Amino acid sequence: MTGDDSGGFQAGRSGLIVRVPEAEPAVRAWRDRLDPSARAGVPAHVTVLFPFLDESRIDNGAFAAIRDVIGRHRPFEARFERCGRFPGILYLLPEPNIPFRRLTEAIAQRWPETPPFGGQFDEVVPHLTVAQGQDDAVLEEAEADVRGRLPVTARVSSVDLMVHDGTRWQQRASFTLR
Repeated sequence: MTGDDSGGFQAGRSGLIVRVPEAEPAVRAWRDRLDPSARAGVPAHVTVLFPFLDESRIDNGAFAAIRDVIGRHRPFEARFERCGRFPGILYLLPEPNIPFRRLTEAIAQRWPETPPFGGQFDEVVPHLTVAQGQDDAVLEEAEADVRGRLPVTARVSSVDLMVHDGTRWQQRASFTLR
């Protein structure tokens, strides 16, 4: 969830992510230092949809709808072999990225009032953020180190609902791909 500096979020903000625990050995030290979302409790992940519904809107009906949408997708493998950059941001690219895009599209279609990243971008690029808000020299150092720890292969079998409690991000639920 790019831009996840815990100081700027109110309790109840939510997002849907795919955890990538297999990437933690390669990225954790850098994320802990250079990604505010890591310090706020978000594990290594690829964002499916952020921001999502306010927690006050996530009732049993919403849980059932999320479960239904996510459950239409099959588990898959993703491989992280390359780094990419946005201005001030270093990330890992998942390959293939189509299954991540399909998850995002399905959730955004079901909840059109929650466009990916608030509608800021014309194209959503699935990625795993390593560092954000950094100058090029820091990103180059991190990239050189992370590249030496790749590739990482992950099995994607669920999507997690994360909710901000006013201080940290907490997992509220996990939805299985079937």
